[in-house]
Formats: sequence, C-alpha cells, structure tokens
Amino acid sequence: MTNENDSILVFEYFTASGEKDKCIISEAEALIFALLDDLADIQKDVVLNKSYEDMIGDFKNVNPILIEGDVVDWLKENASRFDRAIFISAENDNNLYNITKILEENDVKTYTSTADACFKASDKSESYEALYDIVPQPRTFRFKIDPKGYWKRAIEHLYEKWQAEDPLTKLKIIIKPLMGVDCEDIVVIEDIDDLTLDLDKIFTPGSRVIVQEFIEGTDVSVSLISDGKTAIPISLNQQFVELKDDKGTYLGGKLPFESKYKDEAFEIAKKAVEAIDGLKGFVGVDLIINADEKDVYSVYLLEINSRFTTPYVGLKQIANFNIGKTIVDLIDGEIGIDDIDVSLDGEIEFKKSGDDLEIRRI
Repeated sequence: MTNENDSILVFEYFTASGEKDKCIISEAEALIFALLDDLADIQKDVVLNKSYEDMIGDFKNVNPILIEGDVVDWLKENASRFDRAIFISAENDNNLYNITKILEENDVKTYTSTADACFKASDKSESYEALYDIVPQPRTFRFKIDPKGYWKRAIEHLYEKWQAEDPLTKLKIIIKPLMGVDCEDIVVIEDIDDLTLDLDKIFTPGSRVIVQEFIEGTDVSVSLISDGKTAIPISLNQQFVELKDDKGTYLGGKLPFESKYKDEAFEIAKKAVEAIDGLKGFVGVDLIINADEKDVYSVYLLEINSRFTTPYVGLKQIANFNIGKTIVDLIDGEIGIDDIDVSLDGEIEFKKSGDDLEIRRI
C-alpha cells in the first residue's frame, strides 16, 4: 500500500475477485482500464486478483495490491488502511451496497454513491416508491415468490385489473428480479396463460420480483455526473436489448443518441438522480421512449444505476473532459458542477460479441 495522503484505492469487483467468465471480464477490463487511464496523474493503490497481475502494467502511478479470493472479504480486513476510494461494481448479490457500506464503516471517503443511495437505487421497488409522482414510471408492484404458487394467482388478478382499464388494447407485463442487472432474468408475459409456464426455475421460492406494465418503445439511458445534490446529464445513449424466448439480454449501445425526446429524457434523469439523497459520481438512468405517441408520457424511467455503467467506456473516447478526474475534483470540492463542460466530439458504438466487448467510433 502507498502511504502517501494523495493515494486513492481503486478496483473493479470482477477483476479483483478473479472472475473467469470471459464475457463478464471483457466488460470489466474495459471499465477499469478507462478509470485507470482517467486517473493517470493520481497515485493509485489498485486491487487485483493474482490471476490478473499482468493486466495493468502499462498504467502510470499504480501500486498493485494482489489478492486471492473475493474482494469483499479482503475489504473487511483491509479497508481501514485507506483514506479514499473509487471503485466499479454491479449490484449482483448486493455487492455494490456491501462494498460501499464496508468503506463507509471504515471512514473511507468514496467518490461513488452512498450505501443508502445504492440500496435504494438497486431495489426497484424502493426506487419506484422514492420517485413516485416525481417522474413518469410504469406501474409497478412487488411480489414474493412463494413455494405454493400463490404469487401467480396474485399476478393474474393484477393483470385482469389492468386489462379491464383498457380492454381494447392487449396488455403485456414484464417480470424482473427486485435487484438485477443487464436485463438479467427478465420475462415478458404477452398472455396471462403464459404464467402456467415453469417460471419457478427462473424465480425461485423466497425470491422477490417486481411486475410492471410493459411499454413498447426505444430503450435508452442517460449518463450523468452528480455531486450528491445536483446532477448534470452527459449523454443520451441508445441501448441494444434483445427480447428472445421471453428473456431480455443487454447487448450494448450507441452514444450519443439523437432523439426529439432528448431534453425530456435529460430532465427526467436529472430529477430522478437529484430526488435520491447520496447519488454521486457517475450515475446511469435507464428509460424507455414510448412508441405510443398518444400516451400521456413520451418517456418513462425504468431504473437507476448508482455506479459506473458500460457507456462510460464509450464516453471516455469522445468526451471533451476527463470523466474520472472530474468526479474526484468535484467530490473534493476543487470544482463545482457548473464548471464542467460536458460536450462530446464524435459517436461511439459498443457491442457484446461473443466473449468480447467491441468499441468503435462511427
């Protein structure tokens, strides 16, 4: 460990924990490489699994810390040795919340969202309630999967109630985990009889899910930077999402995405981030641009990601400012949110292709 006061602890969950799934690692490496490059002028203590010890040899001001096992366990023993940290992690198994909580309990200054904000954003029911009447959202209900299948009956009643409100329009609903990432375990129900399918293999007894009305449209996200009080949108991003065999798969995206609803999407994303205390640093907001132009709302918020998301690796290539360094300076009070020039120069497409994440200018 570097003992200098200006050193910062940096890590990405999968590369620090030794994940071997190449599809996951390709995205994880792209994210940590982008962050390390942005922080090139800052002294960094970088946590890596020993199996990835050769991964960061080309980066400047890096003191590698090689570990074995899960980085969460390592942090429980070592977090108190550090003064500040910036890290990348998804919500899987509550990792994002747990890591942040450990750092906070050890008085480590973080340049990412607070633990409470991470929990509220990760839990789709909590965030729905927090943003109710603040921004447009699909109607959402929370269910617990019981072993006897009563949850299916409850969803049937909900479906019938919603369908009765507009009997001439065929209703579709979507079921997703209460906490999930990248369209993980999403099931679209186009007919209520589909509930007779063996969904218990996807949603196991004891797990919790949310049920939402399905809105047809274009999947987009907004990337923002926040100082914890004020958020500033950077870009509108198109999301490539495949719905196949009643499953959703996130495949990548394109940015910036031009749409006549860009300003509306920016406003909704900004309102949502500022409405939840503690969201700071890099934040992503998933939305959908409604295909039904007769509907009351043109854009709906789907969820908030209180963390670095994949568009960061694309934005890094076309942003006219250093995103990672800007976040550090912003949280340290060296600059104000209004000092940031979020202009972009160019277009980027990023796609998951097999085990690789392909990034290219277009």
